[in-house]
Amino acid sequence: MKSVLHPNWSRPPLHMVDGFSLEITAKDADALRAAAPLLPPDTPVAVTFLPGETVDQRLAATRLVRDLGFEPMPHFSARRIESRSAFQDYLDQAVEQARVRRCFVIAGDPAEAEGPFADSAALIGTGAFERAGIMAIGVGGHPEGHPAMSREDTWRVLAAKCDDIVARGMAPLIVTQFAFDADPLLAWVKEARRRGIDAPVRLGVPGPAGIKTLVRFAARCGVGASSAVLSKYGISIGKLLGQAGPDRLVENLGRGLTPEHGAVRLHFYPFGGLEKTAAWINQYAATRN
Repeated sequence: MKSVLHPNWSRPPLHMVDGFSLEITAKDADALRAAAPLLPPDTPVAVTFLPGETVDQRLAATRLVRDLGFEPMPHFSARRIESRSAFQDYLDQAVEQARVRRCFVIAGDPAEAEGPFADSAALIGTGAFERAGIMAIGVGGHPEGHPAMSREDTWRVLAAKCDDIVARGMAPLIVTQFAFDADPLLAWVKEARRRGIDAPVRLGVPGPAGIKTLVRFAARCGVGASSAVLSKYGISIGKLLGQAGPDRLVENLGRGLTPEHGAVRLHFYPFGGLEKTAAWINQYAATRN
């Protein structure tokens, strides 16, 4: 099953950005076309499920990912899906139009569900994914905690979802929130393995962006961004002008990963733009080969 997650999961990475994935919004078509020459073939590209974007826009972006030679992974935001038929139609069209083989499921931001699905487990439990021929399901990981669950509950829910995905004949994949500090990411993966969660993990990394942009996304996503954490990333809280890249974070992850962390790759959130993120990845890889 791991081959559908990425062809390189079966071997150790050549360097930390080997086998990376990234994500786009439904409105990033032009940005993806511009960045495409910088991305390796079959790069996994997630297509987010954000408010203000239509199903047609999401499907168009998913088709484009496939047409450009990458591996699409559309998001399904459970609480934003208005009906079972809307869910099934979106899934069926994604498979038919873009040969989707993997999907990512999240509960979504709304406090109350807009339809019949209260969380990502409810989507998985429909059986629709395996009936559609989906081979891998991504779920979220929260190394710095979840605003609506205790830490122990996050582990219980994550383990249950991974077990259910496996029981349904698909491969689970965990994608974490982005972070500025390698230590909680590394500790979280090690804890997952201790608890028997052996699914491959993609650690969330913010792409290079303006410092104000990074801090704004951190506040929006509940990511730890104290002055001490930001300084480890290379940001001074007193100097919010300029740009910052994930150099230190990626280096610290590379130094800290051990065989006991299991299968780990990086997932980039291109807050500063796809081209800028792709260029940074290429430059990093070129200096480590």
